[in-house]
Amino acid sequence: MDMALRLRSGLGLGMCALSAALTICAGESATNLQGAMAARLSATRDLRAQQLANQAYVMTPERKALLNTIRFAEGTWKQGNDGYRTLYGGSTFEGFEKHPERVIVKRYTSAAAGAYQFLPRTWAMAAGKLGLGDFGPRNQDQAALYLIERRDALDETDAGELTPQLLAKLAPEWASLPTLSKTSYYGQPVKKAKDLQEFYEDNLEQLRRQAALYGPLPLLFS
Repeated sequence: MDMALRLRSGLGLGMCALSAALTICAGESATNLQGAMAARLSATRDLRAQQLANQAYVMTPERKALLNTIRFAEGTWKQGNDGYRTLYGGSTFEGFEKHPERVIVKRYTSAAAGAYQFLPRTWAMAAGKLGLGDFGPRNQDQAALYLIERRDALDETDAGELTPQLLAKLAPEWASLPTLSKTSYYGQPVKKAKDLQEFYEDNLEQLRRQAALYGPLPLLFS
């Protein structure tokens, strides 16, 4: 991925931050509201500076909520942090040095692994584009955001609404997400859009409150 593409991943974050501040602080005094807005805008500038320094996707409540929703659809959400070391079928692997590339035979045969169930070839492509050195949690998040942008869906992600159209854009990347015909792109079991939207909205509300109280969401470490 070139620098221009990475920089575009940060556009519009100021408006997202402002919107979140207005949502969280609507019941507060004008002074507190101005302070919260200033803090959020300052945090956005810090995130952009971090992006320039690290050449990484910044993490916002909107982006994190979508990532968590993908994990919910892929079956790695309930495991918490162990979801990042989950193999297809539910067993786990040790160590994040590289993608485990372990083939599991259950209902299907798959070497998918990690929080976003990356296939080895998909991981190799994303890791190569981003220069990722291992299969750690931070890098898994970064690779998932790259796949979202590769599907021209990052702007819709930043808008903070999980629409059927957004799910359909991402269905070729994640088999558990429904197409507009409400089926999997690959003929596999699929989550209902309604269930995904409910999870997303609840998760986004929590993340926005967290960001308003404690500042920007941190990037995970490997």
